[in-house]
Amino acid sequence: MKSIITLNVNGEMHEIAVNPWRTLLDVLRDDLRLTGTKRACEQGACGVCTVIMDGKAILSCLTLAMDCEGHLISTIESLASSEGLHPLQQSFIDNGAVQCGFCTPGVIMSAKALLDENPNPDDNAVKEALAGTYCRCTGHIKTVEAVKKAAGANREVK
Repeated sequence: MKSIITLNVNGEMHEIAVNPWRTLLDVLRDDLRLTGTKRACEQGACGVCTVIMDGKAILSCLTLAMDCEGHLISTIESLASSEGLHPLQQSFIDNGAVQCGFCTPGVIMSAKALLDENPNPDDNAVKEALAGTYCRCTGHIKTVEAVKKAAGANREVK
C-alpha cells in the first residue's frame, strides 16, 4: 500500500506516492529523474549512491524513502549554479580526479559533507571521508588532492 510523502530535495518540495520498501535512490532516480545519484551495488558497499541528508553523507540505496520525510536532502544536481560549477566539481576536473565518472557524484557528495563540517581537513580526514566510496579507476590519490584544493578554494571564496 502506497503512502504519500513529502520530500525536500535540493530545496524543492516533492509530494510522492511510495511503497514502504522503496529506497531514496529509487525515488531520486525513477520519480524525480535526478540521475546524478548512481545505482550500482544496491547493498551499501560501493558508496556511489551517496547523497547528503541533514548535512551528513548517507547511502541512498540503504535509506527508505519514507524515512526521509522532514529531512533536507541534497544530490549532486544541487551543487552547480547558474554562476558555474561548485568548487569541488571544478577541482575534480582541474586535478584529474575524474576517471570514468561513474562514482564521481558519490565521491563529491561525501567530500562536500566533509568540507561542510571540516573546511580544512588533513589528508587522513579526506581519506576517511572518501573511504566509503569504491572507485575502480583510481586509488583516490587525485581525489584527495582535488578535495584539499577545493577546501582552499572555498576559503578564498568566503
